Amino acid sequence: MGVLLGLIGGGGSILTLPTLVYMMHIPSTEATTYSLFIVGLSAFFGASYYIKNNFICWKTMLFFGVPSLSATLFTRSKIVPALPEIIHLFGWDISKDFLILILFAVLMLGASFSMLRPPQVIQQGDFSEAKKYRYVLILISGLIIGTIVGLLGAGGGFLIIPTLVILANLPMKKAIGTSLGLIFINCSIGFSCDLYHGIHPDWALLLKFTAFAIAGMTIGLYLSRYVSGSKLKPAFGWFILSVGVYILVKEYYIYHST
Repeated sequence: MGVLLGLIGGGGSILTLPTLVYMMHIPSTEATTYSLFIVGLSAFFGASYYIKNNFICWKTMLFFGVPSLSATLFTRSKIVPALPEIIHLFGWDISKDFLILILFAVLMLGASFSMLRPPQVIQQGDFSEAKKYRYVLILISGLIIGTIVGLLGAGGGFLIIPTLVILANLPMKKAIGTSLGLIFINCSIGFSCDLYHGIHPDWALLLKFTAFAIAGMTIGLYLSRYVSGSKLKPAFGWFILSVGVYILVKEYYIYHST
Protein backbone atom coordinates (compact mmCIF):
# COMPACT_ATOMS: atom_id res chain seq x y z
CA MET A 1 0.00 0.00 0.00
CA GLY A 2 2.78 2.42 0.92
CA VAL A 3 4.82 1.68 -2.20
CA LEU A 4 1.78 2.27 -4.40
CA LEU A 5 0.96 5.57 -2.68
CA GLY A 6 4.55 6.74 -3.10
CA LEU A 7 4.73 5.77 -6.77
CA ILE A 8 1.43 7.04 -8.14
CA GLY A 9 -0.13 9.05 -5.28
CA GLY A 10 -3.33 7.04 -5.12
CA GLY A 11 -4.78 3.56 -5.18
CA GLY A 12 -2.61 2.18 -2.39
CA SER A 13 -5.09 2.93 0.36
CA ILE A 14 -7.64 0.78 -1.42
CA LEU A 15 -5.63 -2.26 -0.29
CA THR A 16 -5.67 -1.35 3.42
CA LEU A 17 -9.23 -2.35 4.34
CA PRO A 18 -9.12 -5.81 2.67
CA THR A 19 -5.80 -6.49 4.40
CA LEU A 20 -7.22 -5.57 7.79
CA VAL A 21 -10.44 -7.54 7.28
CA TYR A 22 -9.22 -10.72 5.59
CA MET A 23 -5.66 -11.05 6.90
CA MET A 24 -6.04 -9.56 10.39
CA HIS A 25 -9.70 -10.51 10.89
CA ILE A 26 -10.81 -7.06 12.04
CA PRO A 27 -14.57 -6.32 11.54
CA SER A 28 -15.00 -4.04 8.54
CA THR A 29 -16.60 -1.13 10.43
CA GLU A 30 -13.71 -1.10 12.90
CA ALA A 31 -11.24 -1.63 10.06
CA THR A 32 -12.35 1.65 8.45
CA THR A 33 -11.13 3.43 11.60
CA TYR A 34 -7.74 1.71 11.36
CA SER A 35 -7.59 2.48 7.65
CA LEU A 36 -8.15 6.20 8.24
CA PHE A 37 -5.17 6.35 10.60
CA ILE A 38 -2.84 4.21 8.46
CA VAL A 39 -3.67 5.91 5.19
CA GLY A 40 -3.68 9.39 6.70
CA LEU A 41 -0.28 9.10 8.37
CA SER A 42 1.24 7.46 5.29
CA ALA A 43 -0.12 10.28 3.12
CA PHE A 44 1.37 12.84 5.53
CA PHE A 45 4.87 11.48 4.97
CA GLY A 46 4.32 11.43 1.22
CA ALA A 47 2.89 14.96 1.21
CA SER A 48 5.94 16.22 3.15
CA TYR A 49 8.15 15.19 0.24
CA TYR A 50 5.96 17.04 -2.28
CA ILE A 51 5.67 20.15 -0.08
CA LYS A 52 9.46 20.28 0.20
CA ASN A 53 9.69 20.20 -3.59
CA ASN A 54 6.87 22.75 -4.05
CA PHE A 55 4.47 20.26 -5.67
CA ILE A 56 1.38 21.37 -3.72
CA CYS A 57 -1.36 23.68 -5.02
CA TRP A 58 -2.57 25.51 -1.90
CA LYS A 59 -5.45 27.14 -3.73
CA THR A 60 -6.85 23.72 -4.62
CA MET A 61 -6.17 22.48 -1.09
CA LEU A 62 -8.57 25.19 0.06
CA PHE A 63 -11.35 24.94 -2.54
CA PHE A 64 -11.33 21.13 -2.69
CA GLY A 65 -10.32 20.54 0.92
CA VAL A 66 -13.01 22.53 2.74
CA PRO A 67 -16.03 20.71 1.24
CA SER A 68 -14.17 17.40 1.32
CA LEU A 69 -13.25 17.83 4.98
CA SER A 70 -16.79 18.92 5.84
CA ALA A 71 -18.29 15.87 4.13
CA THR A 72 -15.84 13.53 5.88
CA LEU A 73 -16.64 15.09 9.24
CA PHE A 74 -20.39 14.84 8.73
CA THR A 75 -20.26 11.28 7.40
CA ARG A 76 -17.98 9.99 10.16
CA SER A 77 -19.74 11.77 13.01
CA LYS A 78 -23.39 11.45 11.92
CA ILE A 79 -23.98 8.88 9.18
CA VAL A 80 -21.67 6.01 10.21
CA PRO A 81 -22.76 5.96 13.90
CA ALA A 82 -26.41 6.12 12.82
CA LEU A 83 -26.20 3.04 10.57
CA PRO A 84 -28.00 0.12 12.25
CA GLU A 85 -26.23 -3.22 12.64
CA ILE A 86 -28.87 -4.84 10.41
CA ILE A 87 -30.02 -2.86 7.39
CA HIS A 88 -33.17 -3.64 5.41
CA LEU A 89 -32.37 -2.96 1.76
CA PHE A 90 -34.52 -4.00 -1.22
CA GLY A 91 -36.10 -6.78 0.79
CA TRP A 92 -32.76 -8.11 2.05
CA ASP A 93 -31.50 -8.01 5.63
CA ILE A 94 -27.79 -7.23 5.50
CA SER A 95 -25.29 -6.33 8.19
CA LYS A 96 -23.50 -2.99 8.32
CA ASP A 97 -20.15 -4.77 7.89
CA PHE A 98 -21.44 -6.58 4.80
CA LEU A 99 -22.69 -3.33 3.25
CA ILE A 100 -19.36 -1.57 3.85
CA LEU A 101 -17.40 -4.40 2.23
CA ILE A 102 -19.68 -4.55 -0.80
CA LEU A 103 -19.46 -0.78 -1.30
CA PHE A 104 -15.70 -1.00 -0.86
CA ALA A 105 -15.46 -3.76 -3.46
CA VAL A 106 -17.37 -1.56 -5.91
CA LEU A 107 -14.94 1.26 -5.10
CA MET A 108 -12.04 -1.11 -5.82
CA LEU A 109 -13.51 -1.94 -9.21
CA GLY A 110 -13.72 1.79 -9.94
CA ALA A 111 -10.11 2.25 -8.84
CA SER A 112 -8.95 -0.62 -11.05
CA PHE A 113 -10.75 0.76 -14.12
CA SER A 114 -9.18 4.16 -13.43
CA MET A 115 -5.71 2.57 -13.37
CA LEU A 116 -6.35 0.42 -16.46
CA ARG A 117 -7.25 3.41 -18.60
CA PRO A 118 -4.61 4.58 -21.07
CA PRO A 119 -2.39 7.13 -19.29
CA GLN A 120 -3.25 9.92 -21.71
CA VAL A 121 -6.83 9.98 -20.45
CA ILE A 122 -5.84 11.85 -17.29
CA GLN A 123 -2.72 13.67 -18.41
CA GLN A 124 -2.83 17.40 -17.86
CA GLY A 125 -1.54 18.10 -21.36
CA ASP A 126 -4.73 16.68 -22.86
CA PHE A 127 -6.72 19.65 -21.61
CA SER A 128 -6.63 23.19 -22.88
CA GLU A 129 -4.60 25.61 -20.79
CA ALA A 130 -7.28 28.19 -21.48
CA LYS A 131 -9.89 26.28 -19.51
CA LYS A 132 -11.09 28.04 -16.40
CA TYR A 133 -10.55 26.80 -12.89
CA ARG A 134 -13.87 25.02 -12.31
CA TYR A 135 -14.72 26.12 -8.79
CA VAL A 136 -18.24 24.68 -8.59
CA LEU A 137 -17.31 21.25 -9.93
CA ILE A 138 -14.28 21.15 -7.62
CA LEU A 139 -16.53 21.91 -4.63
CA ILE A 140 -19.01 19.20 -5.65
CA SER A 141 -16.21 16.68 -6.21
CA GLY A 142 -14.84 17.51 -2.77
CA LEU A 143 -18.20 16.77 -1.17
CA ILE A 144 -18.57 13.43 -2.96
CA ILE A 145 -15.04 12.22 -2.28
CA GLY A 146 -15.18 13.40 1.35
CA THR A 147 -18.31 11.30 1.84
CA ILE A 148 -16.56 8.24 0.39
CA VAL A 149 -13.55 8.78 2.67
CA GLY A 150 -15.81 9.10 5.72
CA LEU A 151 -17.91 6.06 4.93
CA LEU A 152 -15.26 3.60 3.74
CA GLY A 153 -12.02 4.83 5.26
CA ALA A 154 -10.30 5.02 1.85
CA GLY A 155 -8.04 7.88 0.88
CA GLY A 156 -9.70 8.39 -2.49
CA GLY A 157 -6.48 9.35 -4.26
CA PHE A 158 -7.44 7.53 -7.45
CA LEU A 159 -10.51 9.80 -7.61
CA ILE A 160 -8.82 12.99 -6.44
CA ILE A 161 -5.90 12.95 -8.89
CA PRO A 162 -7.88 12.89 -12.17
CA THR A 163 -10.30 15.41 -10.66
CA LEU A 164 -7.47 17.85 -9.96
CA VAL A 165 -5.89 17.29 -13.37
CA ILE A 166 -9.12 17.82 -15.28
CA LEU A 167 -10.96 20.44 -13.19
CA ALA A 168 -8.03 22.40 -11.74
CA ASN A 169 -5.61 22.00 -14.67
CA LEU A 170 -2.83 20.82 -12.35
CA PRO A 171 0.29 19.10 -13.71
CA MET A 172 0.48 15.46 -12.63
CA LYS A 173 3.20 16.01 -10.00
CA LYS A 174 1.21 18.79 -8.33
CA ALA A 175 -1.97 16.73 -8.53
CA ILE A 176 -0.26 13.85 -6.72
CA GLY A 177 1.21 16.10 -4.02
CA THR A 178 -2.06 17.94 -3.48
CA SER A 179 -3.92 14.63 -3.39
CA LEU A 180 -1.67 13.32 -0.62
CA GLY A 181 -2.22 16.50 1.39
CA LEU A 182 -5.99 16.21 1.02
CA ILE A 183 -5.92 12.52 1.96
CA PHE A 184 -4.00 13.34 5.14
CA ILE A 185 -6.46 16.06 6.18
CA ASN A 186 -9.57 13.99 5.45
CA CYS A 187 -8.29 10.86 7.17
CA SER A 188 -7.17 12.84 10.22
CA ILE A 189 -10.62 14.34 10.62
CA GLY A 190 -12.33 10.98 10.16
CA PHE A 191 -10.08 9.22 12.68
CA SER A 192 -10.50 12.05 15.21
CA CYS A 193 -14.28 11.67 14.95
CA ASP A 194 -14.01 7.97 15.76
CA LEU A 195 -11.87 8.68 18.83
CA TYR A 196 -14.39 11.31 19.95
CA HIS A 197 -17.18 8.73 19.66
CA GLY A 198 -15.33 6.37 22.01
CA ILE A 199 -13.64 3.94 19.61
CA HIS A 200 -10.49 2.45 21.13
CA PRO A 201 -8.21 0.93 18.47
CA ASP A 202 -5.45 -1.57 19.11
CA TRP A 203 -2.62 0.96 19.09
CA ALA A 204 0.16 -1.65 18.98
CA LEU A 205 -1.27 -3.24 15.83
CA LEU A 206 -2.08 0.14 14.33
CA LEU A 207 1.40 1.55 14.81
CA LYS A 208 3.12 -1.60 13.50
CA PHE A 209 0.99 -1.64 10.35
CA THR A 210 1.52 2.09 9.84
CA ALA A 211 5.29 1.74 10.25
CA PHE A 212 5.39 -0.79 7.40
CA ALA A 213 3.13 1.43 5.28
CA ILE A 214 5.43 4.41 5.81
CA ALA A 215 8.45 2.26 4.95
CA GLY A 216 6.65 1.31 1.74
CA MET A 217 5.89 4.97 1.07
CA THR A 218 9.59 5.80 1.43
CA ILE A 219 10.49 3.05 -1.03
CA GLY A 220 7.78 4.21 -3.45
CA LEU A 221 8.98 7.82 -3.35
CA TYR A 222 12.55 6.66 -4.02
CA LEU A 223 11.48 4.43 -6.91
CA SER A 224 9.36 7.23 -8.39
CA ARG A 225 12.61 8.97 -9.37
CA TYR A 226 13.53 6.07 -11.65
CA VAL A 227 10.28 4.29 -12.50
CA SER A 228 7.31 5.84 -14.25
CA GLY A 229 4.22 5.32 -12.12
CA SER A 230 2.04 5.44 -15.24
CA LYS A 231 3.78 2.33 -16.59
CA LEU A 232 3.05 0.40 -13.40
CA LYS A 233 -0.58 1.46 -13.09
CA PRO A 234 -2.04 -1.26 -15.36
CA ALA A 235 -0.38 -4.04 -13.32
CA PHE A 236 -1.65 -2.57 -10.07
CA GLY A 237 -5.03 -2.06 -11.73
CA TRP A 238 -5.38 -5.75 -12.55
CA PHE A 239 -4.32 -6.66 -9.03
CA ILE A 240 -6.88 -4.35 -7.42
CA LEU A 241 -9.55 -5.62 -9.84
CA SER A 242 -8.88 -9.21 -8.76
CA VAL A 243 -9.09 -8.24 -5.07
CA GLY A 244 -12.37 -6.41 -5.65
CA VAL A 245 -13.88 -9.41 -7.43
CA TYR A 246 -12.60 -11.68 -4.63
CA ILE A 247 -14.40 -9.56 -2.01
CA LEU A 248 -17.67 -9.62 -3.95
CA VAL A 249 -17.54 -13.39 -4.44
CA LYS A 250 -16.47 -14.13 -0.86
CA GLU A 251 -19.09 -11.88 0.74
CA TYR A 252 -21.82 -13.25 -1.56
CA TYR A 253 -20.87 -16.80 -0.51
CA ILE A 254 -20.79 -15.84 3.19
CA TYR A 255 -24.17 -14.07 2.94
CA HIS A 256 -25.90 -17.06 1.32
CA SER A 257 -24.31 -19.57 3.68
CA THR A 258 -25.59 -17.85 6.81
